[in-house]
Parts: sequence; C-alpha cells; structure tokens
Amino acid sequence: MLVSDFDYELPEELIAQQPPAERSGARILMLDRRSGHWQDSAFQHFPEQLREGDLLVLNNSRVIPARLFARRVRAAAYGEDPTGRMEVFLTSQVSEWEWEALVRPGRKVQAGTQFVFGEGELRAVVIARGELGERTLRFEPVADFYAILERLGHIPLPPYIRRSEKDTDADTDRERYQTVFARDRGSVAAPTAGLHFTPEILDRIRERGVRIAHITLHVGLGTFQPVRVERLEDIHLHRERYTLSEETACELNAALREGRRVVAAGTTTVRTLEHCAQTSSDGSFEAHSGSTDIFISPGFEFRVVKALLTNFHLPQSTLLMLVSAFAGREHVLAAYRHAVTSRYRFFSYGDCMFLS
Repeated sequence: MLVSDFDYELPEELIAQQPPAERSGARILMLDRRSGHWQDSAFQHFPEQLREGDLLVLNNSRVIPARLFARRVRAAAYGEDPTGRMEVFLTSQVSEWEWEALVRPGRKVQAGTQFVFGEGELRAVVIARGELGERTLRFEPVADFYAILERLGHIPLPPYIRRSEKDTDADTDRERYQTVFARDRGSVAAPTAGLHFTPEILDRIRERGVRIAHITLHVGLGTFQPVRVERLEDIHLHRERYTLSEETACELNAALREGRRVVAAGTTTVRTLEHCAQTSSDGSFEAHSGSTDIFISPGFEFRVVKALLTNFHLPQSTLLMLVSAFAGREHVLAAYRHAVTSRYRFFSYGDCMFLS
C-alpha cells in the first residue's frame, strides 16, 4: 500500500487551535467498524458506550515542558554567543543526564557546542549528531532537573497549533495539554484521546462496572515527523519507552481470560498493548518496562484491543494507518469525510471517534 492511500482533504479552519471550553465538551463520532455505520454524539455520552465488565486502558504519561530556549556558549571564554537564542526541543531521554533533542537553527551545531539555559540554571553540551539532524545533549547535573524544566520550559505543542512567537504556549496549555490522570513524566506530546476525560466522567465509567487500568508510553519524536517514504513497508518508527505495571498486567490477563472487552484510549495505548502481546511467549501479560517501534497498518492482527477511542489524525500519518487497520481504510476515510462535512474539530485539541 502507498502512503497516499491515506490522504483526505481537510480545510485548515477545522484544525482546533484551542481546547473546548469544557474538557469533556468535545463531539464524538461513533463508528461501527464492521458495518461502517456512524452516529454523531457528544463525549459526555461516552460512558454509555461502555459495557459492564469492559477494561478501559489509559496512558498516564505526563507531558514535560520540553521546548527550551538557549544561548550558545563560546568554547574558550564560556560566554554567551551574540548570535541570539536557539530553540532546543527535548525529544527523548537517553540516560539520567542525556537527552535526544532537535536544535533550531542547527546547521552549525556540532559535537562540543555548549548551551546555557535561563540565567545558567541549566547547562548542556552536544555530544553527538544523529542521521536525521537530531543532537544528543549531556546536561550538567543539578539538584532537581524537572523543577528547573518546569520553570524554563514550554509545553511542546504540535506545529499545527499556532501561538505567537513570544508565547510558544498559552497559560491554559499547561493544564489542558495534559490528561487529568497524567503521572509519569516523559512525553513530548500528549496522548490526546485522554484529554477529554474528567474525574466526573471517570466516576461515571466506574459506576457502570467498567474496570480502569493504566499503561505508560512516553510519546516521542515520531509524533512530529511526517512520513517521508511512499510505501508503507518502508516506514520505520522511532522507539518509545513504555512501562506495564503488575496491576495492569493482572487486569489484562483477567479480561482476556474471561472474554471481556479491552477498550484502548488512544493509539499510544493500542501500540503498547499490541506490542506486549506480540512479544509475549505465551500471550499473557507480565509487568516490565521496555521500548517499542511497532508500526500498525492494514493487515495487522489485533490480539488485545476490541474498541478504540481516538482523536482525528493527520492525513497520510502512521496514526491514521493504525486506525484504518483497526476499522478498515474505506470505513475510516468515509467517516473522516463525514467529519469534515459536519465541521468536526481535528487533531490534538479537537473532537474524537469511538470505534467498536
């Protein structure tokens, strides 16, 4: 199959630039993945789509303020470079003090380049350059790296959400580009299907006899990179770190053993669950941490996930390919055309779909 097989026309004005006034105020398009029939609804009614005994799995990764501004340092004098500030976008953690990052403008940034952030609260040196232009930075150890990051960093909004150059993120983004159940720090993009949930919605779901479990997958660089090849078989994703807890492993094993439906909130949850199922020797889940570069496209055999809550995804994106694998390309693209005609809001701050 070709990447162009997953294209669709999207008017720019349908790309949501702000979250809905209320966190749970999104619209939701219900899609029957077998028949292709759809129904318009509101996310407030999502709990009624779940059945007693379902297991709803959420990604509890927490977005870090990964977009930083730095000044380059002269190697000899350790003084600031007069050429002005540079943007450093942390994409994934390599070790305690080392991070992969994108640097702009980065053409002249070689190994050995030093950066200072803020008033010197953070300092780093470039120790390697990657094939696609990414850099590896080693930070000088500090007492509380994440506390400083919270002060100096900006929320890494996707490029299609436009803010002024001065304000790379708005005050509301600190709260709204984060799920209410976010816990483990490490993502550079939100698991956006989870943005719609409120404590009240989660309580209503539990009252219906639905079990809720959490996985952690830290969303990385691949979310922001366009597909640069023509054929699906040539696509290779960046690896992303995940953790499957003992509690969630037990919940999953019980649900599968008892024939109960596993409902995934978001494509990150799907990728984690299906990766773990693929790599298990006997099909059961065990607590562990690891990394995955699983790419799910039409023809994939889903072993775990039976229903999926997801936002609307970019044309020709790997996430749209995953959704198409789950519900059929023709069904999904027809539903997307209906969503465009019906003026749904698209992408991270937009509306959502429930495929069952």
